Amino acid sequence: MKVTCVEGRGKLGGTCLNVGCIPSKALLNASHMYHEAKDSFSSYGIKTSGVELDLPQMMKYKEGAVSGLTSGIEMLFKKNKVTYVKGYGAIPEKGKVEVTLADGSKQTISSKNILIATGSDVASIPSIKIDEEVIVSSTGALSLKKVPKKLVVIGGGVIGLELGSVWSRLGAEVTVIEFTDRIAAGADGEIAKTFQKSLEKQHLKFHLGTKVTSVERKGDGVAITTESVGPNGFSGTIEAETVLVSIGRRPFTDKLTLDKVGVNVDKRGRVEVDDHFQTNVSGIYAIGDVIRGPMLAHKSEEEGIAVVEHIHSGHGHVNYQAIPSVIYTHPEVAWVGETEEEIKARKGEYRVGKFPFKANSRARTNNDDDGLVKFISDKATDKILGVHIMGTMAGELIGECVLAMEYGASSEDIARVCHAHPTLSEAVKEAAMAAYDKPIHF
Repeated sequence: MKVTCVEGRGKLGGTCLNVGCIPSKALLNASHMYHEAKDSFSSYGIKTSGVELDLPQMMKYKEGAVSGLTSGIEMLFKKNKVTYVKGYGAIPEKGKVEVTLADGSKQTISSKNILIATGSDVASIPSIKIDEEVIVSSTGALSLKKVPKKLVVIGGGVIGLELGSVWSRLGAEVTVIEFTDRIAAGADGEIAKTFQKSLEKQHLKFHLGTKVTSVERKGDGVAITTESVGPNGFSGTIEAETVLVSIGRRPFTDKLTLDKVGVNVDKRGRVEVDDHFQTNVSGIYAIGDVIRGPMLAHKSEEEGIAVVEHIHSGHGHVNYQAIPSVIYTHPEVAWVGETEEEIKARKGEYRVGKFPFKANSRARTNNDDDGLVKFISDKATDKILGVHIMGTMAGELIGECVLAMEYGASSEDIARVCHAHPTLSEAVKEAAMAAYDKPIHF
């Protein structure tokens, strides 16, 4: 195929690489190292003095990670003969993409197939004006010029918890305000509660069941007024130096002129597609954050592969029951498949197997044993229905479980596979054993 990629940012990699996954992980890694050096090294017999934060250098490290990867994609484009057009694309009619280039000129590209993969943008509260200095989105929170004394995070989801953790480690007093009665939407309820307790030990504060009614600039800071909407909600005013608005993301389709070409979107602005990612207009496809499903880079990647395979050969498939989710805090939280609440809601019969990292020799040796592994399997067949992990390196450990679910494995299948000792992965094996029989070491 002849392929042209239209991108208006000026840098390849989209939200994930430029202002999402990659820069946030760089800051999570750097802030964790700073926290360890400052607060934990002495317990390992390492004496330190004068550990100081050099925030500009930390930001330089972050930008280096981003620029290295973006330039790598450009190299891959050249290697695979992909034409790169810098500008914003619109679809005025079927088979046509009109690109507004950086200098304001227009370029029209004709194509038999058009794939919409424009990703998502920050969702905001209409009454709150984001200035990216004091009232910031996730984009602004990645580039703060100083550590705020007090940071309020509006939204207890993945992005808010990750960035809240970063600035908490660097010295900010962090308060998370969440409208619902729990954090980490999408995660298993038991894991989410355990996770919250772990974050509270790290001095993050939470107001659940709490609605933000106003955010107003007050001197050099902000006043946040809240209203209780749950049994343990908080009504009152919280003052902070910085506010992070992190209530989710929305599909970015604003400049595509989909109405002109007649592409259907739903009430949430998502492009409607069939099982082969084709819209109601033949030859126009969509994937990723602009369609239904979780807004995850790896989900988008799988959809991209599937839709191109479908266009090329008529076959392409994504197994949405085997798409992992990860929260890259410390400890990490990772899961794949159904939660216990979802299985109960459909009245399914199941078994649960759990194994704590406190009983895992590698975690204990590393003095990093917070969390557990939880398996949920079908009561009759032992087929794995979901796996939920809270612990260090959970995002790496979940891969084995995703592979198992992709091939329809049972918990016994994992339990009977030899896992190296001593490793964190033994906790996965033991939790799987607990689901179909019982663990050995707990």
